[in-house]
Amino acid sequence: MTEFAQTGTPDWVSPPGETIADLLEEQGWSQRELGQRLDYSSKHVNQLIKGKVPLTEEAALRLERVLGGTARFWLEREAQYREALIRQQELETLKAQAGWLKELPLAEMVRLGWIRRFSHKGQQVAECLGFFGVASVDAWCEGYSAGNAAFRASPTFERKGAAVGAWFRQAERMAAEIECNSFDRKGFELALEHVRELTSETSPETFIPPLVEVCRKVGVAVVFVEAPKGCPVSGATRWVAPNKALIALSLRHRSNDHLWFSFFHEAAHLVLHGKRVAFVDTEGGLDGKEEQEANAFAEDHLIPPEAWQRLSRSGLSPDAVAEFARNVGVAPGIVVGRLQKEGLLHWKQMNNLKVRYTWDRETG
Repeated sequence: MTEFAQTGTPDWVSPPGETIADLLEEQGWSQRELGQRLDYSSKHVNQLIKGKVPLTEEAALRLERVLGGTARFWLEREAQYREALIRQQELETLKAQAGWLKELPLAEMVRLGWIRRFSHKGQQVAECLGFFGVASVDAWCEGYSAGNAAFRASPTFERKGAAVGAWFRQAERMAAEIECNSFDRKGFELALEHVRELTSETSPETFIPPLVEVCRKVGVAVVFVEAPKGCPVSGATRWVAPNKALIALSLRHRSNDHLWFSFFHEAAHLVLHGKRVAFVDTEGGLDGKEEQEANAFAEDHLIPPEAWQRLSRSGLSPDAVAEFARNVGVAPGIVVGRLQKEGLLHWKQMNNLKVRYTWDRETG
């Protein structure tokens, strides 16, 4: 038996000949008599019942006149049977490629609700190929095994190409559900000023809806996707269509300073860099020109350089940091994160000024 639960089809393959045989029994006819009525040989009728010859349009019309039912009914039964046979053969072929599943963070993909678990290896391969939107493992290697993206690989984490590819694909799937206007670069740059104001909000329920909406209006789909375990990604940028961009955020460090820095870093790729390459970023990565530009863009948009220069580096206190943050219009945690990054604060200092987040397992 072969499972076909993913498409709602039964786990058995039934040729239309079985229906013909049932009707013969009801009528009390032999195959020879049916052949006479259909003007077919007994041998052809036998092969038709066993599914060894296809049920043609002509045969469907003859069956309509002799056994009843419509020609469409008989042709649909034939089409369903042939499809089921092909699916059986395909699943057996995919079963032989089940070794590919070991490359994927399969348990995490199931846990996060991205795919379903199947006991049949071939069906599990089919499920995963469907998730990635590819027809074969070779096609997956071309598109999602980290081969088509530019990475800032963290030196403290081993690059997990398949895990990153899975996370990236889920972001694409979520972005497909967001209907965007055509990308407007100037509009997006203006929208970033409004987004900056949202950084002072502490609740995701308060800042995510307007963040998504203001970006949607200027052609950018913003999605939040939890990363599988072992996936060192913090954010990604990609053009999913000529006039639609994607910004994906993993909330990897689960604090507001990292969240907003990641967003503005990804936004920089859309403003400053071309459409030919996708960027998948992790903290502490490579020092390429585009990444340096994106870092500087994020730093300067969150805390303007002239304001940063006015911040007194001596005798920093939580109250002083909070007051400075209010004056420049960002969350105190963002200022703390910048001070820590530049070595002006120890990474353990003033973390109480940061906002921490957790993933809602029901909403993702």
